[in-house]
Amino acid sequence: MNENTTQPMVPDLLASNPEDGAERRKRQRWIWILASAGVFAFGGIVLLGLLATLVVPNVLQKFSFASRKKAEVDITAIEYALKEFAIANGGKFPNRLEELVTPDFGTGRAYLEGDHVPRDPWGREYIYEPPGPGQPLPIVRSYGKDGQPGGEGDDADLDSVSIRRDEH
Repeated sequence: MNENTTQPMVPDLLASNPEDGAERRKRQRWIWILASAGVFAFGGIVLLGLLATLVVPNVLQKFSFASRKKAEVDITAIEYALKEFAIANGGKFPNRLEELVTPDFGTGRAYLEGDHVPRDPWGREYIYEPPGPGQPLPIVRSYGKDGQPGGEGDDADLDSVSIRRDEH
């Protein structure tokens, strides 16, 4: 052959290289895996959303019930502590609920456990009304979830008088 004669050169891109096919198959496999993962993730999100719409209302309803029960238990415990305080102090009730967690000078005993008066389940202080004219017993109350007097459902008030009435 003549040196001036050139053979047509096959570009590298068109060359048949077995490694190129293996790389292409590997890339296609990864694309398939990533696409499948995306579909799976989207399906998982849809499934979680569906479960949330079915489960969350039941959980919230049970949480609401538990919150109201906790408030009833707290109010009852505070009322018993108030009665114990009055018995130990000649029938006199405290002016403030904080006196129930302050150790007594004579015995060193507090009437409520803990360093502070519990808060209602919605994070507010319980309201205390000491006995007065026309009100022989103290009243302990929570204004419910909304923190406002009155209301219905979660927002309904709870107090020691109505709890005592419901027990009988």
